[in-house]
Amino acid sequence: MAVSSAVSRNNREVRTRAGSATRDRQRRRGYLPLFGRIVLANAVVLLAACFAILVVLSPTRISEFATDEVLIATLCVVTVGNVLMVRRVVAPLQELTALARRIDSAKPGIRFPGAGTRSEAGELALAFNEMLARLEQERADSARSVLAAHESERLRVAQELHDEVGQTLTAVLLELSRVHGRVHGQLGPELVEAQEAVRASLEDVRRIASELRPETLADLGLASALTTLAASFGRRTGIDVRQQIQADLPALKGMTELAVYRVAQEALTNVARHSGSDRAELTLSNGTGQLKLTVRDYGRGLGDQKPPDGNGLRGMRERAAAVGAKLRIGLPVDGPGSEVTLNVPVPAP
Repeated sequence: MAVSSAVSRNNREVRTRAGSATRDRQRRRGYLPLFGRIVLANAVVLLAACFAILVVLSPTRISEFATDEVLIATLCVVTVGNVLMVRRVVAPLQELTALARRIDSAKPGIRFPGAGTRSEAGELALAFNEMLARLEQERADSARSVLAAHESERLRVAQELHDEVGQTLTAVLLELSRVHGRVHGQLGPELVEAQEAVRASLEDVRRIASELRPETLADLGLASALTTLAASFGRRTGIDVRQQIQADLPALKGMTELAVYRVAQEALTNVARHSGSDRAELTLSNGTGQLKLTVRDYGRGLGDQKPPDGNGLRGMRERAAAVGAKLRIGLPVDGPGSEVTLNVPVPAP
């Protein structure tokens, strides 16, 4: 957990520094763009060449330069052609600069479309795309390592809760039952209240341990684990969770199933915390080459605002990136509320 928090803080600092650097560059950029410099240089060379030709061929016509309509028209045509040709050459560099400023680590897969080896700009775009691919792969590997350490820590905490705290509370509950059988009078109701408090605490410990370590996922698979998650979530929060889980789902790797489960778990938690809705929908379906998870509520929604960048949403994005999935958090196509969609690529059999 500490490792994941540190990575989240580091990601926030990197995004903050990148945004500040972009704003600083935009504020202090006082130079003429490359397009303007090339056009200006070509215009100066063209005017100098025309003046030299006039001087050499017909010095007496220098005074008539301003009234020579043919020469002026020729200069205009050449200037316009020069501008169009230079813009065609420089445009890919400008587009690449704009794309570099739009790159977001939370939205992988963005590439420059005009990459190739037919020009210097195309080779630069190709190198830029290769760099993005390496960075995304390294980020995915790092996220997988962090999430594996995170899940290992969850497993350790769940085992300690079950073995230590759970057994201790069970022993206390048995001792209170034994004492209650011997005590009569005014202490009887108080012992019953103590028993109920210990029993409730024991149930909370078991629930927390189950959330930390979804045993159903390992024993019965993703579909059964999501069904159990939705049922327990509904009992605990009073929210009606409607499930639509398709049968005959494709087999996924353990890390991928765990990522889908954790995204569904966090999405339902956000429904209870932020939506104000009394009902939700959990859908898991198998599409063409991908598995689609959808968690929707019918609450207040997001309005015109972007979803807050909290620890839960960052965790969902990191899990999606670790397994090569695409996460979308926004408004549903129809009706009120908000919707979390996770598209997981399914490997070919």
